[in-house]
Amino acid sequence: MSRAELGPVGVYHRVVVYLLFAILLLPLLGTLIYSIASSWSATILPSGFTVKWYVELWSDPRFLHSFGQSLLVCVGSLILSVVLILPLLFVVHYHFPKLDALMNILILLPFAVPPVVSSVGLLQLYGSGPFAMVGTPWILIGCYFTVALPFMYRAITNNLQAINLRDLMDAAQLLGASTFQAAILVVLPNLRKGLMVALLLSFSFLFGEFVFANILVGTRYETLQVYLNNMRNSSGHFTSALVISYFFFVLVLTWAANILNKDKSQ
Repeated sequence: MSRAELGPVGVYHRVVVYLLFAILLLPLLGTLIYSIASSWSATILPSGFTVKWYVELWSDPRFLHSFGQSLLVCVGSLILSVVLILPLLFVVHYHFPKLDALMNILILLPFAVPPVVSSVGLLQLYGSGPFAMVGTPWILIGCYFTVALPFMYRAITNNLQAINLRDLMDAAQLLGASTFQAAILVVLPNLRKGLMVALLLSFSFLFGEFVFANILVGTRYETLQVYLNNMRNSSGHFTSALVISYFFFVLVLTWAANILNKDKSQ
């Protein structure tokens, strides 16, 4: 242990880190305890513990349906993002690198417009007529695609800049690979970690998105967050079990992705 870690500065840093960790952990811990409490009202500690709220939650067809629908729109929007963004960024960075500054501005436009404003405009455009999509998963997939764009663009761009794309492509072509072969067999494996981080970050953000889902589809295509909002007046133990289930699902997904994303040499 170094002197800096033993000194006042090191102690201060540790205290700040532990304090922040406690601030973040305590609400989650309270929700977890409440979700397994049989009754907890006028006492300091619960009167008993039970898992009936989790059994009731995971046996509810409406919850399972909304959970599956959330997965469907999130995965669909991420697949659309990867299919469109990866080739676009490859072309921009390899053939038109001067367009990167313009792309940085365009890609941040979805964050410049509040979701409520976007939702009102989309309701006017796609509420009726030949392109009526309000109340369907298609409009959510389109909205989620625009939300995921900044995350996907920034993570993949950083990776492309780190691997020195042009030198890598030139080296592969000198060895006889075509541009397509070099992009698929050489460049794409080097983008695996950045792409995985972008997908995880985007999925976590989209899986908890509420404004677009509530305004544009509501109960006509009930996602997990809309279901949680509709069940907020039911038992607090039940909704706490829902929140903890959502948290652990994202946690396990992140853990599994990190395991799959490890280098084989490690």
